[in-house]
Amino acid sequence: MDKTVVVLLGRTGIVIDTVQRQLALPDLRLIGGTGIDDVRSAFAQGKVDHVLMGAGIDLDTRLQIVREIFELSETTTVHMKDRVSGPGGFLPFLRAVLRGLRDYEPSSSD
Repeated sequence: MDKTVVVLLGRTGIVIDTVQRQLALPDLRLIGGTGIDDVRSAFAQGKVDHVLMGAGIDLDTRLQIVREIFELSETTTVHMKDRVSGPGGFLPFLRAVLRGLRDYEPSSSD
């Protein structure tokens, strides 16, 4: 079974090994980044299932990233964290979204 590919975007670099260990979801392949160039690079490597963005990225950049993702893929989902929970809320956000998406399979029948 292929691993689910998830791009994690934050204002600063995300320590992927630490996040992988703390999430305890071994069926994921995590790719970190800080902006649109990292998104393009991830998609150039192959299929991306989900993109999760922290709130530290400014709104205009977040919107550009969303547009880029939807132009690159018809199956990738995008999830953006709230601002109020602050940087400490990023890991709980990741955990909640990724656990909720474990059984998600895109379907053209929707």
